[in-house]
Amino acid sequence: MKSEVGAELIAITAYLDGLLDIPAFPDYPNAFNGLQLENSGWITRVGAAVDSGLKVIEMAIAQGVDLLLVHHGLFWGGCVAISGPTYTKLAKAMGANLAVYSAHLPLDAHPEIGNNALLAAELGLGPVEPFFEFKGRAVGCFAQLDIGYADLLEKIEHRFGRAVWHCDAGPEQVGKVGIVTGGAGSELAEAKAQGIDTFITGEGPHHTFTLAEELGINLVYAGHYATETAGVKALADRVANRFGLPWVFLDHPSGL
Repeated sequence: MKSEVGAELIAITAYLDGLLDIPAFPDYPNAFNGLQLENSGWITRVGAAVDSGLKVIEMAIAQGVDLLLVHHGLFWGGCVAISGPTYTKLAKAMGANLAVYSAHLPLDAHPEIGNNALLAAELGLGPVEPFFEFKGRAVGCFAQLDIGYADLLEKIEHRFGRAVWHCDAGPEQVGKVGIVTGGAGSELAEAKAQGIDTFITGEGPHHTFTLAEELGINLVYAGHYATETAGVKALADRVANRFGLPWVFLDHPSGL
């Protein structure tokens, strides 16, 4: 029996597609933004998570979620046989009538509820401008500052509640800080080329430590997972408020 309290999946996905500009936003081929797995068409409870792994799907099912909003979707491995872990994950979701909607770069880039804009606001960085283009669309943001690097690092560690990995190879007084959440450490040289003297992201390759020293740039790795929790929370809150639905954050940190 369909619950009287809820909303149609088709209405929610249309709203999300428009809010995030899903049809027009470029991304990596296997990101596959938008609705990845539909259900019977009726939604009563929304879940937000960074990843769409088996453990998160089990958490969603246990908490009565029937729409899971994620940053990292189901298909990063590309076209693969539906067997093994892939089968187990999809079978559990479909058996529990769980729909999955993914938003990767479109969520990173959103000027209000995007991971980058939210992190900048949480750090009190003031007005930000678009930064770091991917296929013609800016996915990060930057801010002009006049703050000591030590003070900025203290703000970052306060925000994440722990010490973060960093390489203090840039100026002691920060002038231009760039933010690209997730795994953007490999873009360090491009950040430097765009005048960034302090680059905040989630994680990156080992060689970026020495590269930061050679480029003379401050580099902060605050954690891939940790830097990408805010966007899905804000997205779920938007959906919940618009459609009158409860929502829950399914926290399953990778530690990376």
